[in-house]
Amino acid sequence: MIDVALREQVCHANRDLARAGLVVLSWGNASGVDREAGALVIKPSGVACESVQPEDLVVVSLLDGSVLEGRMRPSSDTPTHLRLYQAFPDVGGVVHTHSSYAAAFAQAGRDIPCLGTTHADHFRGAVPVSRHMTEAEIEGPYEAETGNVIIETINGRVGDEALRMPAVLVRSHGPFTWGRDARLAAENAIALEATAAMALRTLTLEPAVPEVQDALLRRHFDRKHGPGAYYGQPGDVY
Repeated sequence: MIDVALREQVCHANRDLARAGLVVLSWGNASGVDREAGALVIKPSGVACESVQPEDLVVVSLLDGSVLEGRMRPSSDTPTHLRLYQAFPDVGGVVHTHSSYAAAFAQAGRDIPCLGTTHADHFRGAVPVSRHMTEAEIEGPYEAETGNVIIETINGRVGDEALRMPAVLVRSHGPFTWGRDARLAAENAIALEATAAMALRTLTLEPAVPEVQDALLRRHFDRKHGPGAYYGQPGDVY
């Protein structure tokens, strides 16, 4: 049986997406993982994020994607979440949205450049956009292949340290974010949309603006996420 606290956390993460205006209708989902139980917990397919209840959530095997608990079908994006959990053992929560500004960069096939310190507080550099998926990937196990393309994109930028860049824009599709748990994955989705909006407005004002200098990027990211982090209070996790 999955711990009630994980169900509550995943439920709140889905609702946080709705409260932040990142999802319209049922266009998004959040999940969390219980690695000891070998299972992930995810929103049901087609259910609006703001109305999901803990008992609605579906429990899926991390090994083979089979449904272990739940009366409804899991999100159609479950195989994508599953691949990310399988590839990145430090990831404890995954979120997918079609939030407007981040999705605009995905549709344009552009990274979200790191233009200032707000971005650097959350993402260590430009948030990458994936390559185009091949016809074989699209026509095959599409959602699992979407996960594989995300993994390929992260490994090509930062190696297997997924928490150093907890977001990818799937080209022509939209953003996926993750974190140590579902709450942090949702927080990263909120931060991603805010930084995408800032980047678009900045590029409108000055199309030739350079990315933030590397020293400033490293200072802001490391003070929150580095080994000597001093942002927040002792015991806080970001």
